[in-house]
Amino acid sequence: MRNKLVAVSITALLVAGGWGLYALGERQGARNAPSSPSKAIDAAVATAPKSADAASNDGKKVLYYHDPMVPGPKFDKPGKSPFMNMQLVPVYADGGAGGKDASGVTINSRAQQNLGIRTAEVVTGTLAPGIDAVGSVAWNERDVAVVAARANGYVEKLFVRAPLDPVAKGQALAALYVPDWVAAQEEYLAVRRMSASDPSHSDMKPLVDGARQRMRLAGMSDAQIARVESVGKVEPRITMVAPIAGVVGELNVREGAAVTLGMPIARINGLSTVWINAELPEALAAQLKPGSRVEAKSPDGAVVMGKVGALLPEVNAQTRTLKVRIEVDNAERKLFPGMFATLRFKPSARDDMLLIPTEAIIATGTRTIVMLAEDGGRFTPVEVTPGVESNGKTEIKKGLKAGQRVVLSGQFLLDSEASLKGVEARQSASPETSVAPAAQQPPRYHGTGKVEAIAKDQITLSHGPIPALKWNAMTMGFRAPTKGAPKDLAVGANVDFEIQPMDDGQYQIVTIQPRSAPSTGAKP
Repeated sequence: MRNKLVAVSITALLVAGGWGLYALGERQGARNAPSSPSKAIDAAVATAPKSADAASNDGKKVLYYHDPMVPGPKFDKPGKSPFMNMQLVPVYADGGAGGKDASGVTINSRAQQNLGIRTAEVVTGTLAPGIDAVGSVAWNERDVAVVAARANGYVEKLFVRAPLDPVAKGQALAALYVPDWVAAQEEYLAVRRMSASDPSHSDMKPLVDGARQRMRLAGMSDAQIARVESVGKVEPRITMVAPIAGVVGELNVREGAAVTLGMPIARINGLSTVWINAELPEALAAQLKPGSRVEAKSPDGAVVMGKVGALLPEVNAQTRTLKVRIEVDNAERKLFPGMFATLRFKPSARDDMLLIPTEAIIATGTRTIVMLAEDGGRFTPVEVTPGVESNGKTEIKKGLKAGQRVVLSGQFLLDSEASLKGVEARQSASPETSVAPAAQQPPRYHGTGKVEAIAKDQITLSHGPIPALKWNAMTMGFRAPTKGAPKDLAVGANVDFEIQPMDDGQYQIVTIQPRSAPSTGAKP
């Protein structure tokens, strides 16, 4: 029994001693702990290492370091921020805040290495972008010959039987019997015999010439008339021949059929050249012109060379494409109408084009910019006019000069920093508007939050996310409005506020007013 009492007593003493130590720690912690988030910031600043003077690697004097996400506190040496666990950013003595100055963004060499910034030189060269497409082979409508009847008659013999039969130049197509030629030829032969039997009749010569003219009017050619004169016999038949080599595109008669003057008997399509019709987006078609070289590949792998014959002046309203007609040499007859061919366009290119890597371009939607790397670690946004692009290179028509250097990686971060300071606004403003103070007003950002502390020149807020600045919810101090905090503003109030960046890297509250309902985005 005595042992149990001793054990209970010891346990009670231990519990009492532990509680005493816990209470003592609570009181000590309460005395040491800051009474507000602003005091927490002050405590974090106090624990950061200090240095009396600092300088950047490139020799520029550094006034202090700060955290861009919490720009109020200032540090005397580089290191990690006690708030956001990120590297502190230097503020230089030449007026630059966070590595930024009035003409762009300035970053020391160490920060450039940490950010992985790469640059490339603007060079002069030749860029011949290739355009790939698929086209359909068609007849060359300029290489067509129509064989028509020269007089009324009948088809006695056909030497070709069906469309698409191949024919050679001068090959017989059809033999026609022409009754009208018989009378004209007999009259001519009779007059000529009378003239030959009595040479003293000088008035017979006009009759011979008139009979010869009537044969021409009947549709006979000079060669046929000469044949009648040489043989002295009537030639009532005519053989129609192919004027060019190719295939029979159309055959409009059969043996025994009657034909009239001018009636088409056959149509011959040449195959020495063919057309390939392709449709290209109007933006790509603008890079071509008649005479541009084209490489065509048939389904069996045969490659033939051609050129752009014409850009047809009509855009397909549904597909927004322009039809391009390519004329291709087909002497070996590798391509036939209806066949598909793979095309490779090779637009002509100048050899004095300004070229930069395509990855350096930032397309904002309204304009295109690049970050120009200058001496002293300075980076400036420059608006450019791009041209054609091929093989990772882009032509620059306006905005750059040969020998300059552009940023290839990290340019989006640099552009964001430059935009935050209003560099682009100042550069794009006209001379008239750049003089006006209103044109140089920094942008404003809206947020909601809760008032944590109010000082003479600073208001500490627990705010929700601010997407425009890519800020998450956090507690931080802002410079008080120029006219001071509103009289009805109290600690714990849920507020709507607007902030804008200052030249020293801090953010100042422009407007702040209590909300009628608690803020849903404020961080408790």
